[in-house]
Amino acid sequence: MSCIRFNTPAQRRQLAADAPAMLTSDDPVAQFLSPAVTASKVARIRRLAADPNPKIREAAALSYHAPVEIYEALSRDPDAGVRACIAKNEHVPCDILRRLADDPDERVRGFVAINYFVPADAMQTLAEDPSEVVRGLVDWKASLAADEGLAAVELVGGSR
Repeated sequence: MSCIRFNTPAQRRQLAADAPAMLTSDDPVAQFLSPAVTASKVARIRRLAADPNPKIREAAALSYHAPVEIYEALSRDPDAGVRACIAKNEHVPCDILRRLADDPDERVRGFVAINYFVPADAMQTLAEDPSEVVRGLVDWKASLAADEGLAAVELVGGSR
């Protein structure tokens, strides 16, 4: 069973709205701020990306702080698991996601489909994907966007 959770844009907005209250909270966990990204952290990501073990390279592919050239190299990794991690990373540049929309591995294309930052032209490519699973993910994501739009309209309409 996976522990991965994909937050919708509406959930992210709610988290962002709650952030100021969390920073003034007496709860020490709520006050935790991530450490700054240092040159040593980037060097560590580079080492992870070059590791012979694909599971270690996946950790680098999931990093939000990897340099673009690392994302580029890992997006061409021979291991589909590494490419799938790149495809779900929301910090990966759009050009890489566009290319991964044509990846030979269905799982990679599926993760591109549910990445909230995938460009519209790549989504169109995925909407016509030969895989029923990938097309289903595209439809699911579109239904989430439609539901969110409806909820936003109801909020605006209810505040008048």
